[in-house]
Amino acid sequence: MTQSNGTEKKKPIWRRYFLWGMPVAGLLGAFVVGIIFWGGFNTVMEATNTKEFCVSCHEMNDFVYQEYQGTIHDVNRSGVGAVCSDCHVPKDWTHKIIRKIKASKEVWGKLVGTINTPEKFDKKRLHLAKNEWARMKSSDSRECRNCHDFESMMPEFQKPRARQQHLNAMKTGQTCIDCHKGIAHKNVRDRASDEYLEMIEAPDQNYVREIPKEYLESLARIEAKEAAEAEAASTAKKAQQEATQAQIAAAVDAAVAEERAKAAGEAPAADAGDTVGANIDWSGVDSVDMTLFYPGQASFEFVQNGKQHGGARPLTKGGDQCTTCHAKELNNIGNKIVKGTDNTEPTPIPGKRGVINATMQAAHDDENVYFRLQWPDTPHAPAPFVDGGKMDPENQIKVAMMITGTGIKMGEQVGCWATCHADNTYMPFDPGPEAIAASGDVAEMLQAKKSIQKYLSETRTKVEIKGRRGKAQGGWNKLKSAEELDQLLADGTFMDLMRVYADGSATNGYLLERRVQNDGDITASAKLSAGMWTVVFSRPLASDKPGDVPLEAGKTYTVGFAIHDDFSAARFHHVTLNTSLALDDETAQINVVGR
Repeated sequence: MTQSNGTEKKKPIWRRYFLWGMPVAGLLGAFVVGIIFWGGFNTVMEATNTKEFCVSCHEMNDFVYQEYQGTIHDVNRSGVGAVCSDCHVPKDWTHKIIRKIKASKEVWGKLVGTINTPEKFDKKRLHLAKNEWARMKSSDSRECRNCHDFESMMPEFQKPRARQQHLNAMKTGQTCIDCHKGIAHKNVRDRASDEYLEMIEAPDQNYVREIPKEYLESLARIEAKEAAEAEAASTAKKAQQEATQAQIAAAVDAAVAEERAKAAGEAPAADAGDTVGANIDWSGVDSVDMTLFYPGQASFEFVQNGKQHGGARPLTKGGDQCTTCHAKELNNIGNKIVKGTDNTEPTPIPGKRGVINATMQAAHDDENVYFRLQWPDTPHAPAPFVDGGKMDPENQIKVAMMITGTGIKMGEQVGCWATCHADNTYMPFDPGPEAIAASGDVAEMLQAKKSIQKYLSETRTKVEIKGRRGKAQGGWNKLKSAEELDQLLADGTFMDLMRVYADGSATNGYLLERRVQNDGDITASAKLSAGMWTVVFSRPLASDKPGDVPLEAGKTYTVGFAIHDDFSAARFHHVTLNTSLALDDETAQINVVGR
């Protein structure tokens, strides 16, 4: 029989105790290995977030990074440039690891050389951009908002257009990438189809957010500041104009007295212009400052096409007016376009001014309305594409006023812009004399030979807005029937049009399928004195002529003004944006005061 000595060798303490069915030693070992693995994993993950790693392959370094250098995200006034991961990799761990897993697909692209040449990369560029646009859209532009959150934005440090669109974004559910494609790399938005852009840029109600109190307070501060500055500038300008006019009047009186003395009793001829509005004391009528800017080839189709005009969606979908975004930046717009741009002015006139700063006074009596427009003359800048440099040698200036009728597409938003189309004279899709002659009855109805006059979209069966598949924008030859045009006129769907010429002559009429004179009553004068043009014109408040919009108390009208200065014609004019007008209403931009 085997005997036991009664003693059994004890196991080491790290093997003697168990936790969750495992030896303590095993747990400690797993813990240490986990720390090492986790540390190594995170170290490697963070290393892949650095700029150096991102641009280590030639595809990124030679193509993408070269475009990125010098952009606002790379070099800005804060002194802090963003690196690739700031925009393309989420900060929180969960979304970050998901992004890393998805990005592993790019390793395969590297191995097979999907984008290893500039040509291959450019061919794939739109596809790659769409992937990123969709990712940003789905996350409410999460990475953008790490730096640019709405709650930290102060409108007082933004341009008027930006502050308005950020306000719209919060209200409607837009997100950063809807408007800011191509902000860091080459913009390929224009390569995407209109249908795709319509889908990807549509508002998302899940992104509607409450407007921060700080944002509204900042907006109120800047609006009050700008209003005060505008009032001060207007007062100073008015005082200067009054002083100048006083000097002019004194000089004129002295000259008249001298001539009368020389004439020995011969009566001087009366200035016909002085009789227009002679019953109005203009010194008692407040003036309104108006900035007329040079629009180039920016047509009604242009402003509705998102590929050409970044504000197309707020205009066509959001109901914004042109002035909502552009009222405070007309100087910049006009001065930029007049120098020549790729998409709005291919034939600039050297020396032509970009804006005209004018003043408008308006008054009425029981029967008539009176308008008085003044602006400074300009040195002659010859048009290089016209023999002699003068497009309209007989008229140094022309003034036009339109009053928007009823039933006009976006009429109250855009004013006279509704009449300017991409196939009008000197516009990008001007059909030319041969195409017009070949149109037969259409040309006859339009009384057109060389080019197409302005028209309303309502007079055409179809107007091409987007220019899809190479189609010409506009719809000059898609004319509705004579019966349909007559019905539009009867319904008030037209633009009341008044024009004054350099010699003081004037025409009254309307604009529908083309310009039409209706022989409505109008009187006018035009005079250049001491470098200042003064144009006065008057028409009845009410008229029985077709194409005249009656002006009634209690109603607000959308109007537009244009000045063709320096012998210009067609689109080479300066125009206002949509402007409100009303009788005896201080809330209107042009308050027509009773006298």
